[in-house]
Amino acid sequence: MCGIAGFYSLQNSFSNDDLIAMTDVMVHRGPDASGYFCQGFIGLGHRRLSIIDVSASANQPMFSHDNNFVMVFNGEIYNFQEIKNELLREKPMVFKTTSDTEVILEAFALWGPEFVQKLNGMFAMAIFNKTTGSLFLFRDRIGIKPIYLFSDGNNFAFASELKALIKNKSIRSSVGLNYTAINEFLHLGYIPEPHSVFDKISKFPAGHYAEINKSGIHFKCYWKIEDKIAGKQFLDEQQAKAKLKELLVSSVNYRLICDVPFGTFLSGGIDSSLVTAIAQSVTDKPVNTFSIGFTESKYNESKYAKAIAGYLGTTHHEFTVTEQDAMELLPQLTDVYDEPFADSSALPTMLVSKLARQHVTMTLSGDGGDELFMGYGAYTWAKRLNNQLFKAFHQPIYAGLSVLGNKYQRAAHLFDYHNYGDIKSHIFSQEQNMFKRGEIRHLLTPDIFSEIVLDEHFTANKLSPAEAQSLFDLKYYLKDDLLVKVDRASMVWSLETRVPLLDYRIVEFAMNLPEYLRKRNDTAKYLLKEVLYDYIPKTYFNRPKWGFSIPLQKWLLTDLKYLIDDNLSDAMLNKHKMLNKEMVADLKDRFFNKGQHYLYNRLWLLVVLTKFLEKNG
Repeated sequence: MCGIAGFYSLQNSFSNDDLIAMTDVMVHRGPDASGYFCQGFIGLGHRRLSIIDVSASANQPMFSHDNNFVMVFNGEIYNFQEIKNELLREKPMVFKTTSDTEVILEAFALWGPEFVQKLNGMFAMAIFNKTTGSLFLFRDRIGIKPIYLFSDGNNFAFASELKALIKNKSIRSSVGLNYTAINEFLHLGYIPEPHSVFDKISKFPAGHYAEINKSGIHFKCYWKIEDKIAGKQFLDEQQAKAKLKELLVSSVNYRLICDVPFGTFLSGGIDSSLVTAIAQSVTDKPVNTFSIGFTESKYNESKYAKAIAGYLGTTHHEFTVTEQDAMELLPQLTDVYDEPFADSSALPTMLVSKLARQHVTMTLSGDGGDELFMGYGAYTWAKRLNNQLFKAFHQPIYAGLSVLGNKYQRAAHLFDYHNYGDIKSHIFSQEQNMFKRGEIRHLLTPDIFSEIVLDEHFTANKLSPAEAQSLFDLKYYLKDDLLVKVDRASMVWSLETRVPLLDYRIVEFAMNLPEYLRKRNDTAKYLLKEVLYDYIPKTYFNRPKWGFSIPLQKWLLTDLKYLIDDNLSDAMLNKHKMLNKEMVADLKDRFFNKGQHYLYNRLWLLVVLTKFLEKNG
């Protein structure tokens, strides 16, 4: 796992010093080694966290055997040994390292950019062809590893994190705020691809590669989940379960390939328990497992993780988090995530990553299970709101529920939509207690407001409302919130995190399952649980789903109230001239004085946005 940066500028707008500065600001992503290639209009920089072949010979930038190609690479290719064998059958050669980096560079040299179809892994990479003068960028299918891309039409630069691009003075002076991204952030709590908070800087699209040459940048999509949904397969439950188990074992085995100590995040929930159980079943020694708990008992699930670790026989490490532990990390959030990011579970993720890094260099996480196997309440709401009666009377229902207690007021917002075509983002937004599209129109000043346009029409195949909602979450929430959260929260401590449930083979398999094998009656993640129970008795999971969260509502009412007082004061709102003061005042009054505590996430969004504006001038 590493950090990469680089540029392509026929106007020679960047220098070797620029390349070094951009790359080294990401030292946390790669503390073990650094390297740079700069040749006039092209520059490639690399910070290395050594995981496979930790020798200096595997450092980057790496040159191909014929010296025609040079590459920087962030991520891991798990099937590199199979690709290496295929290469040797077509073109015998002597490999200088045991790294995946050398293999994929030679694969590109032999097969060209379509070699990416062969890769199973998480990756962001740049390969420069010295003969043709073209630079190629690649991002993995699911979007696990990040690439940010700056373009002003003539000059291009890329990096694993926004901070590397903004570090460059010429880039920083040429970009401004992306108002569309700010609207999206208030609705979703994160900024979805392709936008970043800065104009002229975009998130490189997942499942794509691009060629940059004298004529500009040219993108090609090599994988899109919509194209892989071919109709329901594995209608027989036992066949489906056997296939899923086979894929899971294969995926975990792949992701245990490393030359450093490793472990798993273990929350005690379905997904992390399954990943841990499979890892322990294929490993000779006890696996290191890591969990955290909160002193507030409602949020403390560490006892469940400890029990499962005991059953599996792992070497378990537990850390109990106090309010003070979490609050001490709050000032770092803006620095770690670089743009407005409101997922407060970033705090416990950062804490458990910090703990894990004291013992291991690589971890496995259970991300992806909820999206692939319908683990969220949003899928029930998707089915419910598709009811013709609810469609016809959604506004009267909203009005009626709004005058009842907090529980019903929260539910009321789900019925308050104006365009059913936007229902997927609306359901997500209101399940998370973010701002509705109509609220944003009044919250932002007219020069900042813009209509939110998200692709919610994904596939020609007939999907049920719940299936369509899970596809939305896979394309947006998982990629641009959850994976971003884990990448930054782990890499800030120089910890690599791999996600076995997001092997593209499992993603394609899950999205082609009939809905009743993903969610059966009131049983979410049905088939995934059936595989889990082959490893761990069902009795360990007879409890409500909670999630990896902090008591943010309580904290904003007490110890963190100062964040609202300081960042949402009239003076601060006047300074940045972005938010409607009357609407913010009403929101604070309803939260603090009228008992509408479910509004805490809306206030948190505004705090995060204002803190970002304050830091970035």
